[in-house]
Amino acid sequence: MPTYTLFCPPLETSPRIARDFVASVLRELRLGDELIGDAALCTSELVTNACVHAKGDGAALWLSADPQGIRVVVYDGDENPPVIRELTPERWETGGRGLFLVDALTRGSWGHGVAVPYDGLSRPEGKAVWFDLPGTAS
Repeated sequence: MPTYTLFCPPLETSPRIARDFVASVLRELRLGDELIGDAALCTSELVTNACVHAKGDGAALWLSADPQGIRVVVYDGDENPPVIRELTPERWETGGRGLFLVDALTRGSWGHGVAVPYDGLSRPEGKAVWFDLPGTAS
């Protein structure tokens, strides 16, 4: 299964660059528009959370993809677990819906833990937040 990595500095451009990176890889692997859109949005949300809420010098993104499915892991320097906020109509307009969207798009197939390495990529401190999406193979 091919793997890809990207460093995401704590800049406001990083979520968009990470989203485009994942979309480009999945498009090149011809994994389908719906999967590409869902993966790109979930990636953007996790990288946004890492850039906005985590301390440190940015995040590292790891992507594994093949026709059976994909896994994206975002490492950051903050040990605090991610929390899905309760959404109210007021909060929906001002943010805080990222993990709600990730949970919905992945049908609950996401999580977090200590920064366990994937193919040698890890950070010495902090956590890893991941999501899985099924592929197009039957």
